[in-house]
Amino acid sequence: MQETPTVFQRRIVIGAGVCVAAFLLVGLRLVDVTLLSGGGKAGGAGSAAVARADLTDRNGELLARDLPVKDLYARPKEFWDKAEAARLLAEATGAGEARLLRGFNTAKTPYVLVARQITPDAEARVMKLGLPGLEFENTAKRYYPGGRMTAQLVGTTDPDNNGLSGLELGLQPQLHRAAARGETAVAASIDARVQFILAHEVAESRKTFSARAAGGIVMDVKTGEIIAMTSQPDFDPNQRGLPEGDSRRNMMAQDVYELGSIFKIFAFTLAIEDHTVRLDEMLPIGRSFKIGKHSIGESHHMPAAMAARDVLAESSNIGTAQIALRSGGVRQREFLTRLGLLSPVKSELPETARPLYPRTQWGAIETATVGFGHGVGVSPLSFVTSMATVVNGGRRIAPTFVKQEQGADNRGAQVIKPETSATMRDLLRYVVTNGTGRNGDAIGYDVGGKTGSAEMPGSRGGYIKNALMTSFAAVFPAHDPRYIVMVLMAQPRGTKESFGFRTAGYTAAPQTGRVIARIAPLLGVPHLPPPARVADGRAL
Repeated sequence: MQETPTVFQRRIVIGAGVCVAAFLLVGLRLVDVTLLSGGGKAGGAGSAAVARADLTDRNGELLARDLPVKDLYARPKEFWDKAEAARLLAEATGAGEARLLRGFNTAKTPYVLVARQITPDAEARVMKLGLPGLEFENTAKRYYPGGRMTAQLVGTTDPDNNGLSGLELGLQPQLHRAAARGETAVAASIDARVQFILAHEVAESRKTFSARAAGGIVMDVKTGEIIAMTSQPDFDPNQRGLPEGDSRRNMMAQDVYELGSIFKIFAFTLAIEDHTVRLDEMLPIGRSFKIGKHSIGESHHMPAAMAARDVLAESSNIGTAQIALRSGGVRQREFLTRLGLLSPVKSELPETARPLYPRTQWGAIETATVGFGHGVGVSPLSFVTSMATVVNGGRRIAPTFVKQEQGADNRGAQVIKPETSATMRDLLRYVVTNGTGRNGDAIGYDVGGKTGSAEMPGSRGGYIKNALMTSFAAVFPAHDPRYIVMVLMAQPRGTKESFGFRTAGYTAAPQTGRVIARIAPLLGVPHLPPPARVADGRAL
């Protein structure tokens, strides 16, 4: 005979049933949160933001930082009136009313994204609405204190805090690892003070000469560190939109140009390295120089004959073509390859560009034109890197955007002889004291450099009439190089102050001199007293 359960036993069974039901409810809620709710929030909106460490300049100044913000989600089934809810939420957050209403009516998941990375003010407005079914999710938004000043260089992230461009993309693994280890920041090679000066001077000159675009680079010739880089037009990295006239493109790293006469540096370096020319040797110039059916001319009047050093100082195409032909196309191509000019430059910056050069035929006319910077296109960053090798004692260098240790010397293999490098430094100083680079000098800082004024190629072949790409590449101090400064201007126009001239000596060179005069003290470059002079003007 089966015994009737006691009251105590029945209570145990009831209690066990309640516990099972409670566990089931908890389990269902976990499924809802982790699978249904989570999947709804992720649907089309991405996953939670991954933490990134701060990005700072070499002195600890902030370039980029995560700021805590919130994403707003809604559960449409909770709304009494979906149309009214869409209208109110759109007014409070700035989201599109039509998108919200469409999402509320067609949602296949419990949650619909209302707005991402809303401000505290917007959060307060949403809370005042008193609508049911709203949830805030903590996330992060990248903030850029430098704004436009560092825009293309630092880059941006997407709404999920993944790097999209610039150092935000190139240094992303380091930023993630630093955050995971609890480290506060990753230090870039950039000096915010120098960056501000370079960006300011380039912007002012672009405005003065009504240039279509302009940019600049400052590089340490021994460590390869990029101290500053600017590209204009720029954009505001703190805003998602891109107003008309702004640009996210970094012209100094991801565009290639026929740089013209500054490329003559390499023709002279090769000639000096191979002893195919003497600097005091007289070269015939004339009005034109023929190579087969092609004729090479000058951009301005030249004497009938010039010493080789004056060919560079006065930027003679005809003289440089003759010097390049002595080297020959095979040797010229091999030399430019060793300098790294015929391959994309590699660095932490993801933006890069493939150079343009004669790939099938490299004959006499190609050798001559490449010698004075036509028929070959490289990025400004690639040019500066190769110029650094020329002036730093002849040793290979690679650009880096990460701060190096104090006293670091990252120079690699010997590409040219040290004595060739020394001769080129003297020659570049001569260009500034006696040639087209006079307006680029900064008294007391021993500047050496080269001007370049190249015709700009058109989209349909040929060249654009009266359109120049002007540049000035300078090294200082020339006797013991520490930094290179290069500035570039696309299609500048002459002004009253430049006597109507729009060539590099009147546009790019003066702004480079101003940049050097302002940044040299900050970089610890000693100011040299001007040379003493006797009554007839000769230096003692």
